[in-house]
Amino acid sequence: MSPSHPPRSPQTPLTPPTRTGRPRSVEADAAILEATRAALVELGWSKLTMGDVASRAGVAKTTLYRRWAHKSELVVDAVAVLFDELQLPDRGSLMADVEGVVLQFAALLDRPEAKTALMAVVAESTRDEALRERIRSAIVDRQKRLVLLGRERAQARGELPYEDDPAQAARNADLIFDVIAGAVVHRALVSAEPVDREWAHNFSLLLVNGLTTGPAPFSSPPA
Repeated sequence: MSPSHPPRSPQTPLTPPTRTGRPRSVEADAAILEATRAALVELGWSKLTMGDVASRAGVAKTTLYRRWAHKSELVVDAVAVLFDELQLPDRGSLMADVEGVVLQFAALLDRPEAKTALMAVVAESTRDEALRERIRSAIVDRQKRLVLLGRERAQARGELPYEDDPAQAARNADLIFDVIAGAVVHRALVSAEPVDREWAHNFSLLLVNGLTTGPAPFSSPPA
């Protein structure tokens, strides 16, 4: 028997739902974040206002508030863009890779806009748990990519062993990141000492020796 209903015609592609509101502008975002960094260097945290940033960026203040609820969120995103510039070129060995990223990180922290913004949001985050979480997600978690990439390369070269336990591997990556970031930030911003090639070399040597010598340095402690 023939079917009781006519054959279906080919379906036409679904039309995407119409978006409401104005789309975000990459150029406007970049201008806003650049204006935020400039204003922070010139005015400092306490005098920085959303209105001043809007004026410098040439946008309405309502534009800022549609994207960032508070100036602390805006400043975190402004400094996160700078940290995204960090790269890990393959320099042929774990030692050279660590040394290279340490020098890059130190050069970034030496920029007035990065130094001022980072110190400001870290200080403010001591009283604001939501801001601490934003710093973790926008800066810390994103920059752990450098540790993961460096470890992957070192494992491929045979410099580091592969790790069978994913949870332990993640904890190790966190610890390596904390050691590198903590040492460089303390040296550059707290002690105000230079992170030059000699310091970067000695620090990298210490870290790599800890990673490659003896039993797994970051294994779980005995019960």
